[in-house]
Amino acid sequence: MVAIDSNASAGSLTVTGTSVELVDVVKTYSGHAALSGLDLKVEPGEFVALLGPSGCGKTTALRALSGLEGIDSGSIRIGGVDVVDVPVNRRDIGMVFQSYSLFPHMTAQQNVEFGLRMRKVPAQQRRARASEALELVGLGHLSGRYAHELSGGQQQRVALARALVTRPRVLLLDEPLSALDAKVRVQLREEIRRLQQELGITTIFVTHDQEEALAVADRVAVMNAGDIEQIGTPEELYLAPRTPFVADFVGLSNKLGGTLVGGVVTVYGQPLNVLGEAPEDGPVTAYVRPEDVIITTDAGLPATVVSTSFLGSLRRTFVRLADDTVVAVQHDVSDRPEPGQQVALRFKGRPVAVTRQG
Repeated sequence: MVAIDSNASAGSLTVTGTSVELVDVVKTYSGHAALSGLDLKVEPGEFVALLGPSGCGKTTALRALSGLEGIDSGSIRIGGVDVVDVPVNRRDIGMVFQSYSLFPHMTAQQNVEFGLRMRKVPAQQRRARASEALELVGLGHLSGRYAHELSGGQQQRVALARALVTRPRVLLLDEPLSALDAKVRVQLREEIRRLQQELGITTIFVTHDQEEALAVADRVAVMNAGDIEQIGTPEELYLAPRTPFVADFVGLSNKLGGTLVGGVVTVYGQPLNVLGEAPEDGPVTAYVRPEDVIITTDAGLPATVVSTSFLGSLRRTFVRLADDTVVAVQHDVSDRPEPGQQVALRFKGRPVAVTRQG
Protein backbone atom coordinates (compact mmCIF):
# COMPACT_ATOMS: atom_id res chain seq x y z
CA MET A 1 0.00 0.00 0.00
CA VAL A 2 1.58 3.27 -1.12
CA ALA A 3 1.60 5.95 1.56
CA ILE A 4 0.31 9.40 0.80
CA ASP A 5 3.02 12.03 0.48
CA SER A 6 2.60 14.19 3.57
CA ASN A 7 4.21 17.06 1.67
CA ALA A 8 1.71 16.91 -1.20
CA SER A 9 -0.02 20.23 -1.75
CA ALA A 10 -3.78 20.49 -1.75
CA GLY A 11 -3.50 23.22 -4.37
CA SER A 12 -6.79 24.26 -5.89
CA LEU A 13 -8.69 21.68 -3.82
CA THR A 14 -8.37 23.81 -0.67
CA VAL A 15 -11.77 25.13 0.36
CA THR A 16 -13.20 27.53 2.92
CA GLY A 17 -14.94 25.54 5.65
CA THR A 18 -18.56 26.32 6.37
CA SER A 19 -20.82 25.79 9.37
CA VAL A 20 -23.37 22.98 9.59
CA GLU A 21 -26.37 22.96 11.92
CA LEU A 22 -29.13 20.46 12.59
CA VAL A 23 -31.80 22.10 14.72
CA ASP A 24 -34.51 20.02 16.43
CA VAL A 25 -34.49 17.49 13.57
CA VAL A 26 -37.14 14.77 13.75
CA LYS A 27 -37.31 11.75 11.45
CA THR A 28 -39.65 8.81 11.96
CA TYR A 29 -40.02 5.46 10.20
CA SER A 30 -43.38 3.70 10.71
CA GLY A 31 -43.90 5.49 13.99
CA HIS A 32 -40.36 4.87 15.24
CA ALA A 33 -38.27 7.99 15.90
CA ALA A 34 -34.92 7.55 14.16
CA LEU A 35 -34.09 11.15 15.09
CA SER A 36 -35.89 12.68 18.06
CA GLY A 37 -35.22 16.41 18.07
CA LEU A 38 -31.53 16.18 17.16
CA ASP A 39 -29.43 19.33 17.68
CA LEU A 40 -25.89 19.53 16.33
CA LYS A 41 -23.65 22.45 15.39
CA VAL A 42 -20.38 21.96 13.51
CA GLU A 43 -18.02 24.90 13.16
CA PRO A 44 -16.35 25.81 9.84
CA GLY A 45 -13.44 23.47 9.14
CA GLU A 46 -14.24 21.23 12.11
CA PHE A 47 -14.03 17.43 12.06
CA VAL A 48 -16.91 15.90 14.06
CA ALA A 49 -17.57 12.19 14.48
CA LEU A 50 -21.03 10.75 15.13
CA LEU A 51 -20.47 7.70 17.30
CA GLY A 52 -22.98 5.20 18.57
CA PRO A 53 -24.40 1.67 18.35
CA SER A 54 -26.40 0.37 15.39
CA GLY A 55 -29.83 1.97 15.22
CA CYS A 56 -28.89 5.09 17.20
CA GLY A 57 -29.64 7.42 14.26
CA LYS A 58 -26.15 8.46 13.19
CA THR A 59 -26.47 7.38 9.54
CA THR A 60 -30.00 8.82 9.36
CA ALA A 61 -28.58 12.16 10.54
CA LEU A 62 -25.92 12.03 7.82
CA ARG A 63 -28.43 11.13 5.11
CA ALA A 64 -30.76 13.90 6.26
CA LEU A 65 -27.90 16.39 6.06
CA SER A 66 -27.00 15.23 2.56
CA GLY A 67 -30.60 15.36 1.35
CA LEU A 68 -30.86 11.62 0.74
CA GLU A 69 -33.53 11.46 3.48
CA GLY A 70 -36.31 13.94 4.08
CA ILE A 71 -37.13 15.01 7.64
CA ASP A 72 -40.46 15.37 9.43
CA SER A 73 -39.57 18.63 11.15
CA GLY A 74 -36.64 20.81 12.13
CA SER A 75 -34.04 22.76 10.25
CA ILE A 76 -30.81 21.82 8.44
CA ARG A 77 -28.47 24.73 7.76
CA ILE A 78 -25.28 24.87 5.74
CA GLY A 79 -23.45 28.15 5.97
CA GLY A 80 -26.45 29.57 7.83
CA VAL A 81 -28.87 28.77 4.99
CA ASP A 82 -31.72 26.29 5.52
CA VAL A 83 -31.34 23.53 2.91
CA VAL A 84 -34.27 21.31 3.89
CA ASP A 85 -35.95 21.96 0.53
CA VAL A 86 -32.69 22.01 -1.48
CA PRO A 87 -32.08 18.85 -3.58
CA VAL A 88 -29.03 16.64 -3.03
CA ASN A 89 -27.13 17.88 -6.09
CA ARG A 90 -27.39 21.50 -4.97
CA ARG A 91 -26.22 21.14 -1.36
CA ASP A 92 -22.53 21.23 -2.34
CA ILE A 93 -21.66 18.15 -0.29
CA GLY A 94 -19.12 15.40 -0.95
CA MET A 95 -19.93 11.91 0.32
CA VAL A 96 -17.90 8.75 0.88
CA PHE A 97 -19.71 5.54 1.85
CA GLN A 98 -18.69 2.17 3.23
CA SER A 99 -19.13 0.68 -0.24
CA TYR A 100 -16.75 2.26 -2.71
CA SER A 101 -19.43 2.58 -5.44
CA LEU A 102 -16.89 3.02 -8.22
CA PHE A 103 -18.01 2.61 -11.82
CA PRO A 104 -16.39 -0.68 -12.91
CA HIS A 105 -16.16 0.35 -16.57
CA MET A 106 -14.23 3.53 -15.73
CA THR A 107 -10.60 4.02 -14.72
CA ALA A 108 -9.68 5.70 -11.44
CA GLN A 109 -9.14 8.95 -13.36
CA GLN A 110 -12.53 8.71 -15.06
CA ASN A 111 -14.28 7.89 -11.77
CA VAL A 112 -12.82 11.00 -10.16
CA GLU A 113 -13.69 13.12 -13.19
CA PHE A 114 -17.32 11.97 -13.21
CA GLY A 115 -18.72 14.61 -10.84
CA LEU A 116 -16.91 17.34 -12.75
CA ARG A 117 -18.29 16.00 -16.03
CA MET A 118 -21.82 16.25 -14.61
CA ARG A 119 -21.07 19.86 -13.68
CA LYS A 120 -20.00 20.61 -17.27
CA VAL A 121 -16.42 21.45 -16.26
CA PRO A 122 -14.24 21.80 -19.42
CA ALA A 123 -12.26 18.68 -20.29
CA GLN A 124 -8.78 20.13 -19.75
CA GLN A 125 -9.67 21.60 -16.35
CA ARG A 126 -11.52 18.40 -15.43
CA ARG A 127 -8.48 16.23 -16.14
CA ALA A 128 -6.16 18.56 -14.25
CA ARG A 129 -8.35 18.66 -11.14
CA ALA A 130 -8.91 14.90 -11.14
CA SER A 131 -5.18 14.27 -11.50
CA GLU A 132 -4.51 16.65 -8.61
CA ALA A 133 -7.05 14.84 -6.42
CA LEU A 134 -5.53 11.44 -7.21
CA GLU A 135 -2.04 12.75 -6.44
CA LEU A 136 -3.33 14.11 -3.14
CA VAL A 137 -4.55 10.65 -2.06
CA GLY A 138 -1.36 8.97 -3.33
CA LEU A 139 -2.82 7.31 -6.43
CA GLY A 140 -1.55 9.47 -9.29
CA HIS A 141 0.51 6.55 -10.57
CA LEU A 142 -2.60 4.30 -10.70
CA SER A 143 -4.95 6.71 -12.50
CA GLY A 144 -5.35 4.36 -15.47
CA ARG A 145 -6.41 1.30 -13.48
CA TYR A 146 -9.96 -0.03 -13.19
CA ALA A 147 -11.65 -0.79 -9.88
CA HIS A 148 -10.97 -4.55 -10.02
CA GLU A 149 -7.27 -3.78 -10.42
CA LEU A 150 -7.15 -1.82 -7.16
CA SER A 151 -7.07 -3.00 -3.54
CA GLY A 152 -9.89 -2.13 -1.16
CA GLY A 153 -7.87 0.68 0.40
CA GLN A 154 -6.98 2.06 -3.03
CA GLN A 155 -10.62 1.96 -4.14
CA GLN A 156 -11.66 3.88 -1.04
CA ARG A 157 -9.00 6.49 -1.80
CA VAL A 158 -10.44 6.88 -5.28
CA ALA A 159 -13.86 7.38 -3.71
CA LEU A 160 -12.35 10.01 -1.40
CA ALA A 161 -10.67 11.80 -4.32
CA ARG A 162 -13.98 11.75 -6.21
CA ALA A 163 -15.72 13.39 -3.24
CA LEU A 164 -13.02 16.06 -2.85
CA VAL A 165 -12.50 16.98 -6.50
CA THR A 166 -15.72 19.02 -6.71
CA ARG A 167 -14.47 21.24 -3.85
CA PRO A 168 -17.54 20.66 -1.65
CA ARG A 169 -18.24 22.87 1.34
CA VAL A 170 -18.93 19.81 3.51
CA LEU A 171 -17.54 16.26 3.44
CA LEU A 172 -19.67 13.41 4.82
CA LEU A 173 -18.08 10.04 5.60
CA ASP A 174 -20.41 7.12 6.38
CA GLU A 175 -18.47 4.19 7.88
CA PRO A 176 -15.86 4.59 5.11
CA LEU A 177 -13.27 2.29 6.68
CA SER A 178 -15.30 -0.63 8.03
CA ALA A 179 -14.77 -2.84 4.96
CA LEU A 180 -10.97 -2.59 5.21
CA ASP A 181 -8.54 -4.75 7.17
CA ALA A 182 -7.21 -3.41 10.46
CA LYS A 183 -3.81 -2.15 9.30
CA VAL A 184 -5.16 -0.41 6.21
CA ARG A 185 -8.03 1.07 8.26
CA VAL A 186 -5.63 2.71 10.73
CA GLN A 187 -3.42 4.09 7.95
CA LEU A 188 -6.31 5.46 5.92
CA ARG A 189 -8.03 7.11 8.88
CA GLU A 190 -4.83 9.00 9.65
CA GLU A 191 -4.56 10.10 6.03
CA ILE A 192 -8.20 11.24 5.98
CA ARG A 193 -7.50 13.35 9.06
CA ARG A 194 -4.40 14.88 7.46
CA LEU A 195 -6.28 15.68 4.25
CA GLN A 196 -9.16 17.22 6.19
CA GLN A 197 -6.80 19.50 8.08
CA GLU A 198 -4.89 20.45 4.95
CA LEU A 199 -8.01 21.18 2.90
CA GLY A 200 -9.88 22.94 5.71
CA ILE A 201 -13.13 21.20 4.82
CA THR A 202 -15.94 20.80 7.35
CA THR A 203 -16.24 17.04 7.89
CA ILE A 204 -18.77 14.77 9.59
CA PHE A 205 -17.69 11.17 10.08
CA VAL A 206 -20.10 8.39 11.06
CA THR A 207 -18.69 5.34 12.81
CA HIS A 208 -19.54 2.72 15.43
CA ASP A 209 -15.82 2.27 16.16
CA GLN A 210 -14.91 4.36 19.20
CA GLU A 211 -11.18 4.08 18.52
CA GLU A 212 -11.65 5.62 15.08
CA ALA A 213 -13.80 8.43 16.44
CA LEU A 214 -11.44 9.28 19.29
CA ALA A 215 -8.38 9.13 17.03
CA VAL A 216 -9.47 11.50 14.25
CA ALA A 217 -12.19 13.89 15.42
CA ASP A 218 -11.94 17.37 16.93
CA ARG A 219 -15.19 16.57 18.73
CA VAL A 220 -17.24 13.39 19.08
CA ALA A 221 -21.03 13.29 19.40
CA VAL A 222 -22.17 10.10 21.15
CA MET A 223 -25.65 9.21 19.92
CA ASN A 224 -28.30 7.06 21.56
CA ALA A 225 -31.95 6.53 20.57
CA GLY A 226 -32.00 9.28 17.96
CA ASP A 227 -30.37 12.03 19.99
CA ILE A 228 -26.96 13.13 21.26
CA GLU A 229 -26.09 11.99 24.78
CA GLN A 230 -22.91 14.08 24.91
CA ILE A 231 -20.65 15.97 22.53
CA GLY A 232 -17.13 17.00 23.36
CA THR A 233 -13.46 16.43 22.68
CA PRO A 234 -12.24 12.82 22.81
CA GLU A 235 -10.55 13.60 26.12
CA GLU A 236 -13.75 15.04 27.63
CA LEU A 237 -15.83 12.02 26.63
CA TYR A 238 -13.36 9.52 28.00
CA LEU A 239 -12.28 11.29 31.17
CA ALA A 240 -15.53 13.06 32.08
CA PRO A 241 -18.55 11.22 30.66
CA ARG A 242 -21.76 12.99 31.64
CA THR A 243 -24.06 9.96 31.44
CA PRO A 244 -23.78 6.26 32.26
CA PHE A 245 -24.42 5.46 28.58
CA VAL A 246 -21.38 7.47 27.49
CA ALA A 247 -19.25 5.97 30.27
CA ASP A 248 -20.29 2.49 29.19
CA PHE A 249 -20.01 3.02 25.44
CA VAL A 250 -16.80 5.03 25.22
CA GLY A 251 -13.95 2.92 26.46
CA LEU A 252 -14.13 -0.05 28.82
CA SER A 253 -15.67 0.28 32.28
CA ASN A 254 -16.17 -2.01 35.23
CA LYS A 255 -19.76 -1.84 36.49
CA LEU A 256 -19.47 -2.08 40.25
CA GLY A 257 -22.16 -1.78 42.88
CA GLY A 258 -21.88 0.99 45.45
CA THR A 259 -23.76 3.25 47.84
CA LEU A 260 -24.17 6.95 47.04
CA VAL A 261 -24.35 9.54 49.80
CA GLY A 262 -24.01 13.26 49.15
CA GLY A 263 -22.25 13.00 45.81
CA VAL A 264 -19.76 10.38 46.98
CA VAL A 265 -20.14 6.70 46.10
CA THR A 266 -18.55 4.04 48.27
CA VAL A 267 -17.41 1.04 46.20
CA TYR A 268 -16.08 -1.93 48.16
CA GLY A 269 -15.28 0.39 51.05
CA GLN A 270 -13.46 2.98 48.95
CA PRO A 271 -15.03 6.46 48.48
CA LEU A 272 -15.12 7.94 44.97
CA ASN A 273 -16.48 11.29 43.83
CA VAL A 274 -19.26 11.27 41.23
CA LEU A 275 -18.96 12.87 37.78
CA GLY A 276 -21.68 15.33 36.80
CA GLU A 277 -25.02 15.59 38.57
CA ALA A 278 -25.45 12.81 41.11
CA PRO A 279 -28.76 10.91 41.39
CA GLU A 280 -30.59 10.48 44.68
CA ASP A 281 -28.71 8.83 47.50
CA GLY A 282 -28.94 5.06 47.63
CA PRO A 283 -27.70 1.99 45.76
CA VAL A 284 -25.95 2.81 42.44
CA THR A 285 -23.77 1.24 39.78
CA ALA A 286 -20.37 2.92 39.43
CA TYR A 287 -18.47 2.87 36.11
CA VAL A 288 -14.79 2.44 36.99
CA ARG A 289 -12.20 2.47 34.19
CA PRO A 290 -9.74 -0.47 34.14
CA GLU A 291 -6.79 1.94 34.22
CA ASP A 292 -8.19 3.45 37.43
CA VAL A 293 -7.75 0.14 39.26
CA ILE A 294 -4.41 -0.88 40.75
CA ILE A 295 -3.25 -4.44 41.40
CA THR A 296 -1.09 -4.62 44.49
CA THR A 297 0.27 -7.19 46.88
CA ASP A 298 -0.22 -4.74 49.76
CA ALA A 299 -3.41 -4.02 51.66
CA GLY A 300 -6.52 -3.72 49.53
CA LEU A 301 -9.55 -5.56 48.24
CA PRO A 302 -8.72 -9.30 48.08
CA ALA A 303 -8.94 -10.79 44.59
CA THR A 304 -7.81 -13.77 42.52
CA VAL A 305 -6.24 -13.41 39.06
CA VAL A 306 -8.41 -15.07 36.41
CA SER A 307 -6.50 -14.25 33.21
CA THR A 308 -4.07 -11.74 31.74
CA SER A 309 -3.55 -10.62 28.13
CA PHE A 310 -0.66 -8.81 26.45
CA LEU A 311 -2.04 -5.98 24.27
CA GLY A 312 1.19 -4.41 23.07
CA SER A 313 1.47 -1.13 24.93
CA LEU A 314 -0.41 -2.42 27.98
CA ARG A 315 -1.61 -5.56 29.72
CA ARG A 316 -5.24 -6.26 30.65
CA THR A 317 -5.81 -8.54 33.61
CA PHE A 318 -9.11 -9.89 34.93
CA VAL A 319 -9.47 -10.66 38.62
CA ARG A 320 -12.32 -12.19 40.60
CA LEU A 321 -13.49 -10.74 43.91
CA ALA A 322 -14.85 -12.77 46.82
CA ASP A 323 -18.44 -12.08 45.69
CA ASP A 324 -17.59 -13.45 42.18
CA THR A 325 -17.52 -9.99 40.58
CA VAL A 326 -14.90 -9.92 37.79
CA VAL A 327 -12.89 -6.69 37.47
CA ALA A 328 -10.74 -5.65 34.50
CA VAL A 329 -7.44 -3.91 35.24
CA GLN A 330 -5.12 -2.24 32.72
CA HIS A 331 -1.50 -1.91 33.74
CA ASP A 332 2.12 -1.88 32.61
CA VAL A 333 3.24 -4.85 30.51
CA SER A 334 6.17 -5.46 32.86
CA ASP A 335 3.74 -6.61 35.57
CA ARG A 336 2.58 -10.13 34.76
CA PRO A 337 0.34 -11.68 37.41
CA GLU A 338 -0.31 -15.39 37.04
CA PRO A 339 -3.80 -17.00 36.92
CA GLY A 340 -4.74 -18.15 40.41
CA GLN A 341 -2.43 -15.64 42.10
CA GLN A 342 -3.84 -13.90 45.17
CA VAL A 343 -3.63 -10.12 44.87
CA ALA A 344 -5.31 -6.98 46.20
CA LEU A 345 -7.07 -4.12 44.41
CA ARG A 346 -7.21 -0.40 45.06
CA PHE A 347 -8.91 2.39 43.13
CA LYS A 348 -6.89 5.43 42.06
CA GLY A 349 -9.70 7.67 43.26
CA ARG A 350 -10.73 9.37 40.00
CA PRO A 351 -14.37 10.50 39.82
CA VAL A 352 -16.79 7.99 38.27
CA ALA A 353 -20.13 8.05 36.48
CA VAL A 354 -22.98 6.35 38.32
CA THR A 355 -26.50 5.20 37.55
CA ARG A 356 -29.29 4.51 40.02
CA GLN A 357 -30.05 0.83 40.63
CA GLY A 358 -33.60 -0.42 40.32
